[in-house]
Amino acid sequence: MSFLRRRSAATPTGPDFDVLAMDPGDWPGDLGAGLLPAPDGSCHGVFLRYDLFGGRGPAMIIGNLPEGSPAREVAEGQVPFEVTQLLAALGNDEPVHVVDTEDSPVMHEDNLLIVRRVKLSEGRISCAQFDRSDGVLVTIASWDRPITDDLYRLLKPLPAEMFQQR
Repeated sequence: MSFLRRRSAATPTGPDFDVLAMDPGDWPGDLGAGLLPAPDGSCHGVFLRYDLFGGRGPAMIIGNLPEGSPAREVAEGQVPFEVTQLLAALGNDEPVHVVDTEDSPVMHEDNLLIVRRVKLSEGRISCAQFDRSDGVLVTIASWDRPITDDLYRLLKPLPAEMFQQR
């Protein structure tokens, strides 16, 4: 019966935390945002996908996952959620796993971040993670572009209101 439709899962109205990312005005391409809904309708994370103009595909995904988000729970050797999302956006279904991790200090504004660089079996993917003081895990996954310390200077809090549904 065509008039019966299945209801979609609970969609969160938006995060209750600021999202650390690059301002859309600073990126020379298209930006897409996704919210990770919890069964109770709260937000278990936000990820932003930065695509390049000209249909050249996704260049970077930045995820913000608060404490308790199931997307943060990955088994030893498994790739972060954002890497999985980047591979899916690229249509790449080759198996990828974590080869090594390395911690390094990076300055972000007046704060010292301990950035965990995740080395992957797919050498064209760069991945870095750090924990914010509010318990949110930020993960940056980039395709065919290294993540340099200059990128951290572009990161700024985007208010949660930007991601509210109207």
